[in-house]
Amino acid sequence: HAEAVETLLEQLKAHQVINDLSEIAGVGHRVAHGGEDFVKSCVVTEEVVQGIEAVTSLAPLHNPANIIGIKTFRELLPEAISVAVFDTAFHQTIPEENFLYALPYELYEKHHIRKYGFHGTSHQYVAGKAAEVLGKPLEKLKIISCHLGNGASVCAIEDGKSVNTSMGFTPNAGLMMGTRSGTIDATIIPYLVDELGYSLDEVVQMMSSESGVLGVSGISSDFRDIEVAAEEGNTRAQLTLRMFTGQICNYIGAYASAMNGCDALLFTAGVGENSPLIRKMVTEQLSYLGVTCDVTKNNAGDMIISENDQAVKVCIIPTNEELMIARDVEKYAKQPTR
Repeated sequence: HAEAVETLLEQLKAHQVINDLSEIAGVGHRVAHGGEDFVKSCVVTEEVVQGIEAVTSLAPLHNPANIIGIKTFRELLPEAISVAVFDTAFHQTIPEENFLYALPYELYEKHHIRKYGFHGTSHQYVAGKAAEVLGKPLEKLKIISCHLGNGASVCAIEDGKSVNTSMGFTPNAGLMMGTRSGTIDATIIPYLVDELGYSLDEVVQMMSSESGVLGVSGISSDFRDIEVAAEEGNTRAQLTLRMFTGQICNYIGAYASAMNGCDALLFTAGVGENSPLIRKMVTEQLSYLGVTCDVTKNNAGDMIISENDQAVKVCIIPTNEELMIARDVEKYAKQPTR
């Protein structure tokens, strides 16, 4: 990661994006997990770095790399501010009844074991963009956002705030994903260890890197490969598509019920933006909510793909997490006290 940072800075000069590193006023860092301490973006200090390191065990695949990037940029660009933008921050508005697990309450009080949620920057961006597209105030909309990529999550957004999301204590919870299992019965884990002889590390590796779409299909973690195989008649690929879209619909139904309605259903990220088949399979199961999908609009990738007269607007909103991060960096860079 450190070498990548150095190469990036060299290329910025080589392509004359900048003439000198001193021209860079700020750097934005997407940080996967901020725990409960970071409820919004912030300028990185040593204390902030320590705070991110303190929750590394909650996002072991992501936070260590984030920290390397932060430290390297701060070393190479000492005059530029670094701004940490947390994937968990948007979800800090989730109410207690939705973020707590039904474990002894002391585990939350003492050890902060709770749902945190992820993809917050993406969900926040597409919700705001959808409000613009629909010409309605964000605060007046009940939105369900589906961030579907190699990682995937569903988020319920009411009054512009996250009120629930499918990911949990870690990014492994919720939907099945490219290689992640998503939520499973917790007692499967001791069964794998005690009865089948796996080590705990092997189980964690299995659930993070060998499960989900890859594990069920036995083909690939890439939905493009799964769709091709399904079209060719591969039954496990077809099963994978049914499982994935069925799980998405379970969350959509639950969130629409909890919000007492849904004004807009959003698809974003690699799969959400680029797979007409996934969008079709999801919307076909939601007719009871008044959700429809115009075949021509869906196949063309139009921004609004629901039929014109439907109350629930179904939208494809390309995510732009980089823009959200850049806006936060600009905001802090302009502050005179930085």
